[in-house]
Amino acid sequence: MTYLDTASTAPLHPAARDVLLAAHEEGWADPLRLYGEGRRARLLLDDATARVAALLGARPDEVTFTSSGTASIEAALRGTLAARHRVGSHVVVTAVEHSAVLAVAGEGTRVPVSRTGLVSAPDVAGALRDDTAVASVQWASHEVGTLQPVAAVAAACAARGVPLHVDACAAVGRVPVALGDASLLSASAHKWGGPAGVGVLAVRKGTRWRPPAVTGFPNVPAIVAAAVALEAVCDEREAEAARLAALVDTIRAEVAVRIPDVEVLGEPVDRLPHLVTFSCLYVDGEALVTGLDRLGFAVNSGSSCASETGHPSHVLEAMGVLSHGNVRVSLGRDTTAADVAAFLDAVVGVVADVRSLM
Repeated sequence: MTYLDTASTAPLHPAARDVLLAAHEEGWADPLRLYGEGRRARLLLDDATARVAALLGARPDEVTFTSSGTASIEAALRGTLAARHRVGSHVVVTAVEHSAVLAVAGEGTRVPVSRTGLVSAPDVAGALRDDTAVASVQWASHEVGTLQPVAAVAAACAARGVPLHVDACAAVGRVPVALGDASLLSASAHKWGGPAGVGVLAVRKGTRWRPPAVTGFPNVPAIVAAAVALEAVCDEREAEAARLAALVDTIRAEVAVRIPDVEVLGEPVDRLPHLVTFSCLYVDGEALVTGLDRLGFAVNSGSSCASETGHPSHVLEAMGVLSHGNVRVSLGRDTTAADVAAFLDAVVGVVADVRSLM
């Protein structure tokens, strides 16, 4: 199997494997306990927190861990809404946010995006109201890879005194990410090659935020492995980004030439280096995924956060592009040029076969 779905979850980074096993031996106890095993687990947890905080441009006391990226997003937004309830309950998001963000935003304002999935900072600023409790924007699109103007959006929100939450789950480990002028930031370890079940929430000092009433027992071994994996991918990031971006450029160019009636989606330059999505007319996305799977290629289709529902992607619909027959390809540290060449040959054939049956 050639795995081309690292945007969903990346394989555990080799640097984290031995650490995960060792941390299970040393950090299994409750880090809140005062006996020796608990103190040892606490030291491991504090060290991992400091490492992750440094890589996110935050202070250690600004970083906490959750059970997932989704849990981090919910804690960030619901905690801010609870703390700022006297201001109001209005939420501003972009129309292409992850479903976890949209679920909390409810009837809030959804700011439209361009055909490449890019939001305008002035449009976000124009959506802010006196009763806006929080705004949320993704650092990069989970689905098409477009990088958003986070710094400009943060400045616009700061000018109105509105805290900004940034969903950086798709971006951390792939591009430089820092808390910066944002108020809250969410990340997810399994996206960068850490263990599943570890989310990160950074809350800048001075932000009005109410922590969840109930918190679970921290998985110290997984958190330690997540921190080590993040350090490893950040050390490799520049070289890997250049290598994978070149492979993605090949896919973007070749599918446009070799497959009729195809549209390559997202920003062509300001995007995540490892991800490309394209839509094929007259083709069902699920049929493409299963056809490629039979040939040994794992890719994704549909909404990146709800593909199993069979519903059209709300992200692609908001962009105004073809929302059916889409394939998201996301490369990893093990992906080679030969893998990409083989995938291109396979997808050309699968698209032709599916179209012949329709």
